[in-house]
Amino acid sequence: MINTRIRSFAFSGIEPVPVWVEVQVATGLPAFLIVGLPDKAVGEARERVRASLASLGMALPPKRILINLVPADLQKEGSHFDLPIALALLAAMNVIPGEELGRYAAFGELSLDGTINGVANVISASVGASALELGLICPSSQAREAIFGGNRDILATPGMQAVISHFRGEQVLSPPAGAICEADVQDAAAPDMADVRGMESARRAAEIAAAGGHSLLMCGPPGTGKSMLAARIPGLLPDLSLRETLDVTRIYSAAGLLPSGLPVRRPPFRAPHHSASQPALIGGGARAKPGEVSLAHRGILFLDELPEFSRQALEALRQPVETGEAVIARAAAHVTYPARFQLIAAMNPCRCGYLGDAARECRKAPRCGEDYLGKLSGPLLDRIDLQVSAEPLSPADILYAPPSENSAAVAARVLEARTRQYHRNEGRRNAEAAPEACETTEDARKFLADISRKFRMSARGFTRLLRVARTIADLDSSDVIRPPHVLEAAAFRQR
Repeated sequence: MINTRIRSFAFSGIEPVPVWVEVQVATGLPAFLIVGLPDKAVGEARERVRASLASLGMALPPKRILINLVPADLQKEGSHFDLPIALALLAAMNVIPGEELGRYAAFGELSLDGTINGVANVISASVGASALELGLICPSSQAREAIFGGNRDILATPGMQAVISHFRGEQVLSPPAGAICEADVQDAAAPDMADVRGMESARRAAEIAAAGGHSLLMCGPPGTGKSMLAARIPGLLPDLSLRETLDVTRIYSAAGLLPSGLPVRRPPFRAPHHSASQPALIGGGARAKPGEVSLAHRGILFLDELPEFSRQALEALRQPVETGEAVIARAAAHVTYPARFQLIAAMNPCRCGYLGDAARECRKAPRCGEDYLGKLSGPLLDRIDLQVSAEPLSPADILYAPPSENSAAVAARVLEARTRQYHRNEGRRNAEAAPEACETTEDARKFLADISRKFRMSARGFTRLLRVARTIADLDSSDVIRPPHVLEAAAFRQR
């Protein structure tokens, strides 16, 4: 006979999967069993539950206690099952009323002294509880995360004693404050484009990339400002929409990267070191956590020194760049994370970095440049929309060049172009637009045909060329793609 049951959640990526926590207290030899083959954290829950109840002066009954997590064939992992197990056990012991408890799902980790610690994926649990028309019992430290998930019936509790008192009517928990001040979510000011001297072609490419969500590769000698320019591209991007904010914040919650509990309102900027492994970039590990491509969802993934990344890691980028998803397939798990990111990359023309400079290039030129570029496969380069060379500046250029246009002016043009394409593409950026949405003049179509034939472009390369031309037309406030837009787009496909 099942004494009581309460909902909790397992997860497939960031998608919540409902799990019933069933508790049976029956006659027999004293034992506290969690059936199935749970992971270590779930298996240790019995010790944490026993210790936390003991800290409140409660002893488990000298009977056989059986915990079942339904469905049994679903993989369950993590310490967030502690709280629902403890609450279901208390209901089975008639300490708290089971009927009232049935209106809630529960989510949290127990300390040995009865306090409730924060866990990952609270936002997704809130979304899942709302879909089941249930409230959510969660740690008080993560109340703002839970509210942002859309659930309005939140019981945020600091410990077991508070939640017991609430259900017994002794001291009702107050609803958590849901207001989030704008000042709470403002990121530090992004560096300004006015700091970048020269690099006119690269600056223009960065503006086009920001306006249309396109991928960008900058190639040039060391010290020309490639990384400096890339760090300023996030300041050109508009704030995330409410839907995008929820998606990105859920990913960061699943990765345990929301210590403040505040939503992510600005497009993320991720810049992993070139020693990053394939699981670090794409996702994976023992618990199939999101990787850098998912943490950069709706933002920028910047890969500096691109050829220095491992070949395996770079080739694994091909599918997420194309589909906007990172699929992690393991023997025990098959998880899909969103990964609609902008790839911004920088590289030197060769290993020594000075190919083309007769006074500084190494003795292996030009072979060293061919070998260095050979680390990047053709299919990967074909997925990069904009490719531009960054030329070095002389000391006089650095000292006496007039100030460049600041980020605010460029961001205003980017926002106007984004507004046009969102209206035309039903909320999608040009980087995701269908070719049919890219209306062209007759002359522009002839240019497109001639360029694709001359450079023997693949169908993917032609489509990406068309999308870049559409973004340039948006920046020019043009409703159709004209020949100058096509020519400028073609100038940025050097490889």
